[in-house]
Amino acid sequence: MHDLPALVYGEWKETLETLHRWTQIVGKVRLKREPLLNHWWNVTLYVTPRGLTTSAMPAPGGGTFEIAFDFVSHQLRIDDGNGAQRTFPLRPMSVASFYERLMRELHAIGIDVRINTKPNEVPDAVAFESDTAHASYDAQYVERFRRALFFADRLCKVFRARFLGKASPVHFFWGSFDLAATRFSGRPAPPHPGGFPNMPDWATREAYSHEEHSVGFWPGGFGMEALFYAYAYPEPAGFANAAVAPASASWNAALKEFALPYEAVRASASPDDAVLDFFQATYDAEATLAHWDPALERPRA
Repeated sequence: MHDLPALVYGEWKETLETLHRWTQIVGKVRLKREPLLNHWWNVTLYVTPRGLTTSAMPAPGGGTFEIAFDFVSHQLRIDDGNGAQRTFPLRPMSVASFYERLMRELHAIGIDVRINTKPNEVPDAVAFESDTAHASYDAQYVERFRRALFFADRLCKVFRARFLGKASPVHFFWGSFDLAATRFSGRPAPPHPGGFPNMPDWATREAYSHEEHSVGFWPGGFGMEALFYAYAYPEPAGFANAAVAPASASWNAALKEFALPYEAVRASASPDDAVLDFFQATYDAEATLAHWDPALERPRA
């Protein structure tokens, strides 16, 4: 018996939108402190048993620090390599207040970071220091989100482990607010056309510089419910018409990806199998249609 919690978009829309922007603030701190990695892997957050973390980042002067969202005790925690720790509660507060508090706590331990305060990949990109509209925090729904993230993170890692070629870590992109795991064929991709809201096209082209198959979990947004997804870039001919499992999965023409509703996973007899079958079926479709080397994947038992 699984215990996947319900995630009903309309019930936590305001909290989701606020949390999305809070993670962008923390993620942009990591962006400023880390050297560039291919596909922007240097900016992501990672799932922990208690929430999300930046992992260790370089601090000014040669030290290190970490910022973590604790969705169990509902705190934002900052730790540095010298043993200093700063925390503040996660509760209903505006994006502007969260931004000010985070920068103040970082300054208190000798870390001053200037970030671009305009959010990415959202249409209503109000600067963090001016955003007083997004100010919700439903702790019970955040706990549901944490449990869903933990479930998705585990299965993305199982799927990633089957691949022998170049593959991303399983990581959380704060711009799109989703958990992702990406496999690569080893071939370069054509320049991405871009077009994401408040995202420079040159940054998008870095993210999609090589042929890929990406899977992950998105908790919903912009009126859409939570889902597991899979897409290909570039999309090989016939990919959108491929037959994929389970039956509840389908091609989403607006998103240009296959979608498996989170609610269908919750209702399935085996949520693990539903997600892993979905990831594998979409990979098989791309690998076949785009002629990926079969030796990139571990032999199947």
